[in-house]
Amino acid sequence: MQGKTLYDKLWNIHLVRSDENGSDLLYIDRQLIHEVTSPQAFAGLKMNQRHPRRPSASLAVADHNIPTKDREKGIDNPISALQIQTLEENCKEFKIPYISMEDHRQGIVHVIGPEQGATLPGMTIVCGDSHTATHGALGALAFGIGTSEVEHVLATQCLVQKKMKNMLIRVDGKLQEWVTAKDVVLTIIAKIGTAGGTGYTIEFAGEAISDMSVEERMTVCNMAIEAGARAGLIAVDQKTINYMKDKPFAPKRDDWESAEVFWETLKSDADALFDKTITFNANDIQPQVTWGTSPELSINIYDKIPKRNPEYSNALTYMGLSEDTSISDYLLDKIFIGSCTNSRIEDLRDAAKVVQGKTIADTIKLAMVVPGSGLVKEQAELEGLDKIFIAAGFEWRDPGCSMCLAMNADRLDDGERCASTSNRNFIGRQGSPTGRTILMSPAMVGAAAINGKIIDIREVL
Repeated sequence: MQGKTLYDKLWNIHLVRSDENGSDLLYIDRQLIHEVTSPQAFAGLKMNQRHPRRPSASLAVADHNIPTKDREKGIDNPISALQIQTLEENCKEFKIPYISMEDHRQGIVHVIGPEQGATLPGMTIVCGDSHTATHGALGALAFGIGTSEVEHVLATQCLVQKKMKNMLIRVDGKLQEWVTAKDVVLTIIAKIGTAGGTGYTIEFAGEAISDMSVEERMTVCNMAIEAGARAGLIAVDQKTINYMKDKPFAPKRDDWESAEVFWETLKSDADALFDKTITFNANDIQPQVTWGTSPELSINIYDKIPKRNPEYSNALTYMGLSEDTSISDYLLDKIFIGSCTNSRIEDLRDAAKVVQGKTIADTIKLAMVVPGSGLVKEQAELEGLDKIFIAAGFEWRDPGCSMCLAMNADRLDDGERCASTSNRNFIGRQGSPTGRTILMSPAMVGAAAINGKIIDIREVL
């Protein structure tokens, strides 16, 4: 019998039925909800006099519209305030578990899910947010869904889907020092393009992936969507199981032992067939930076900005860059460390190592560190990371999405360049119609803050 991929296993476990039109009905174990994509879904339930089938299978939190500064003063923006108020009212009415803005656990939905153990290996997980792929790092089938699908899952605990193909991306060998998960995933996207994974679920494997911590794996899976794939997966290993241990929502006692036995099966069989396989040499990967308006427009720190052609011309113009120059030639205006990609405790530790004992460049207008959750913030403060950042000239913020998508007070002004740990860099991503986002790792962002320009992290340490 032919071996199965991890994706095939997860799909088959959750398959309710297959229809003649080629669509499948999948059971959904966990739905994560935030204020951005849920109001219409709840309105649809009310209109049709429906109720969530399993309220306890959902977990809600506000993240995009949350202020990350002076939170005690409330929310000034009336639209943001209304979105959060609406989420709170809907969760109360439909008895959806909700982590409020005042709760010390509050944060970005894709950070709190794993840290609470609300997302577990072997689950199917959905959220009205494309970066739900993050949770695939735990050996779960996790993907973003549209607003109408949010309503459908709330009402039925199932989702109509068409099965995707299997893609295997191997990163073999060892990464060089200070080459991070962010550099790996940007290298992958630069090679296969933002449509390279379309129609696939990507499983990431190889020695370099196995060597990563669970948090680093989350960074890789988080950006699977930027490679065109709806979902990213990494097989369960002992690191995964250790990470889940004692999480609030994780199984307890005898249930834990049973779960562990099951979780150990969540890997592709040795003879499993993939529809497409792409291999990378980990030792070849260098620190990466984006120069354009798409994550695939990424180069290593020593490459030149590409020469103009019909494909790149608009990106160069928008970014205010000249062809055949170095990305390190250009001054930066703002610094952002945060987002669902890079706001976990390990990310903050990396950045703190770089800036410790140093001061941000005089040319930097604003540098901020935004923890991914209240628990991340508490841990960072316990370790004294907040003091390191503040001493270096950073603002130490409250948890939230912050400048990543600029649905709050944190925004770029016209023409500003921002060294960012976010996941997307399209036009206006961080707030201004002409704001310029340059993606890189937390360590690289830390080095850029100190230097005022982009620089190889390995030249700083």
